[in-house]
Amino acid sequence: MWTLSAFLLGVVLLVVGGIAVFTYLRYRGARFVKCPETHTIAAVTVDAGDAAWSIAIGNPHLHLSQCTRFEGAPTCDQDCLRQIEFAPEDCLVRNVVSHWYKDRQCAMCGQMFGEIHWHDHKPALIDHEGRTVQWSDVPLANLVGYLDTHQPVCWNCHIVATFRHDHPELVTLRKER
Repeated sequence: MWTLSAFLLGVVLLVVGGIAVFTYLRYRGARFVKCPETHTIAAVTVDAGDAAWSIAIGNPHLHLSQCTRFEGAPTCDQDCLRQIEFAPEDCLVRNVVSHWYKDRQCAMCGQMFGEIHWHDHKPALIDHEGRTVQWSDVPLANLVGYLDTHQPVCWNCHIVATFRHDHPELVTLRKER
């Protein structure tokens, strides 16, 4: 009898734990949402740990742990969570940025981006003065503006431009043939 009870308890814990892990993985990461109050884009982060815990104890709910608008609106009712619940992958910052790069070409070398591989050679952005920055180094509150005002740059060109900027004494410019 004890072994059957222990087995059933183990199965229940495994299922509930699996659901909690799935929930955590689903809601982690920064997202872009359209604020229902101001109708502007805000960068938000769901408290994924709390979401996983709440679903594990049978009381599922979401709340934000960070929002680019919280400083000015601490009494926000977090209606933007509906957008995340409806399409959690579509508003994930990484996916939004991937979609932005997908059909573009590098402003420096002309290479098409296609699918972005996030584990290596992350793309960058270049401003009108020729300065490059990796998109992941841009504060989330400013990222949408950067995507509107900057051009895409591949990792290779970003590394070359960064080296040229940081170590001009080591760069020799040659005339094209």
